[in-house]
Amino acid sequence: QFTDKGIQAAKETTQRVSDWAAKVKSKGVNIKDMYWTLGHYDQVCVFEAPNDETAASVLLAADMLGNIRTQTMRAFTGSEMKTILDKAP
Repeated sequence: QFTDKGIQAAKETTQRVSDWAAKVKSKGVNIKDMYWTLGHYDQVCVFEAPNDETAASVLLAADMLGNIRTQTMRAFTGSEMKTILDKAP
């Protein structure tokens, strides 16, 4: 979601995302898709990171800029979900 600071600078949002995507690429993070949305959430970013710690660190860094507040959902592929289910008692 945009913060008050972020919505006041909304015209720069696409450039901020482009700059952020270039910066996190050096950490092995691949921005697959970025959407600006209507409703409760202002943006949805789909990305891949080498591990959960890297994902958390780049999201925290984005939050610390003060323009957005993030909420994260860890998604699993079909094969990952099968592995998880195979481990279930």
